[in-house]
Amino acid sequence: MSDNSQTSPRFGPATGIGSLPGHDTREAAKTATGSFEDFPFLPELPARGPGADMIGRTAGMLVELYARVEPSGWRLGDRPGRDTKRARAWLREDLDALEEFTQGYEGPLKVQAVGPWTLAAALELRGGEAVLSDPGACRDLAASLAEGLRLHLAELRRRVPGARPVLQLDEPSLTAVLRGQVRSASGYRTHRAVDRQVVEAALREVAGAHDGGPVVVHSCAPDVPFALLRRAGVAGVSFDFSLLTERDDDAIGEAVEGGTRLFAGVVPGTDTALSDPAGSVMGVRTLWRRLGLRPELLAEAVTVTPACGLAGASPDYARRALAHCVRAARSLADNPE
Repeated sequence: MSDNSQTSPRFGPATGIGSLPGHDTREAAKTATGSFEDFPFLPELPARGPGADMIGRTAGMLVELYARVEPSGWRLGDRPGRDTKRARAWLREDLDALEEFTQGYEGPLKVQAVGPWTLAAALELRGGEAVLSDPGACRDLAASLAEGLRLHLAELRRRVPGARPVLQLDEPSLTAVLRGQVRSASGYRTHRAVDRQVVEAALREVAGAHDGGPVVVHSCAPDVPFALLRRAGVAGVSFDFSLLTERDDDAIGEAVEGGTRLFAGVVPGTDTALSDPAGSVMGVRTLWRRLGLRPELLAEAVTVTPACGLAGASPDYARRALAHCVRAARSLADNPE
């Protein structure tokens, strides 16, 4: 892997989102580090089962809160059970493999966890309703998550001393939380929309776990709230580029001019025929022209990624998609016009 000096960028030109297909931890780590010499990531393998899925994995990181699997999903309980222990064991296994394949690496290294609002929408209280239904429980969850992420990032630094961690918070439910579109346990009603300032404050608290390091929020849902995320202090926003509309133009232009990194998801997350790399980033160039931004800013402002995680892809397609991201990023840098 490349040896970047401490003056190298906070982000690389391309990276993955997080999830990969299959069960082989070492193979996944080899793929994630080998594909992205300048910006590897810690892979997630949800096909292994409960505890390897994004909710269970993050629930296993919580401090003084524990979750177990019920038929309806993940539910908070009183003590760590086998589901929590399994989630933690898989994360250790993943970190072991990452450590093996990042010997001597120096540079940005991305890890992912579910953000506080998607977690609050997915985790159940003891009575079966979502944590989202209880403002006090939401505050407790955000505090527990922040503490768990501090420990996780400290462990990453210990294992890969040359790494400069980038924390990605996965928030696919964020827009639904803001709009009051998250369904109740019965399915007959939706939870009340959460005030934007409350949402922003929790995101800022959890991002603060990185202690000044760069935090990226990822959502592959439509209508990503770029302005809110910027106010919450995130350094980058990761999104499915195909879901953008011209309504997003002003928010994206302001984000770029304010120094926010765009993680542009331009490569499909499930098996399909891939266009040439230049074709994959044509939309990014078009957006740049529409916004009147300087072409030479492109490579400084954009990291190329898949549109979403690759857990639903075939192993062969996942490898090709990651390699395609690297070539597309190179095309963007070489021919920004």
